[in-house]
Amino acid sequence: MSPSGPSATANLQPTKGNSASGTATFTQAGNGVRVVADVRGLNPGQEHGFHIHEVGDCSSGDGMSTKGHFNPQNKPHAHYSTPERHAGDMPALRADANGNAHLDTVLDVMTVNPGPTSIVGRGLIVHAGSDDYKTQPTGNAGARVACGIINRN
Repeated sequence: MSPSGPSATANLQPTKGNSASGTATFTQAGNGVRVVADVRGLNPGQEHGFHIHEVGDCSSGDGMSTKGHFNPQNKPHAHYSTPERHAGDMPALRADANGNAHLDTVLDVMTVNPGPTSIVGRGLIVHAGSDDYKTQPTGNAGARVACGIINRN
């Protein structure tokens, strides 16, 4: 799928005591957003929760300054394939044997375009553990190992 609209990028930096880093791009593609992420320094062979958070602020050192998941429509935390979810709920990153993960997917419920579901200016977090897509409101994905801010390109 070729880019069809505005885009935004987040540069992920490790939180204190962690080594995960990478980039993610978000491109408006019709009613969806194409998300392409490349992250390194993850636990080899493990899934890591990957979410957009409310606040674009990584100043706390532990990623907690991004607050909770981006949820402008006041939905429960859920699997990214259901419409009844946070706008910030995304597929997990699956690290290979070298601790590298690549994600390329198209999601709805969020936009790069201006509006209540726009992800521009929000925080992007990689978690230490996998997302169970059930536990409210976070998915029980554990500590925040990388943090970035989504900025319009």
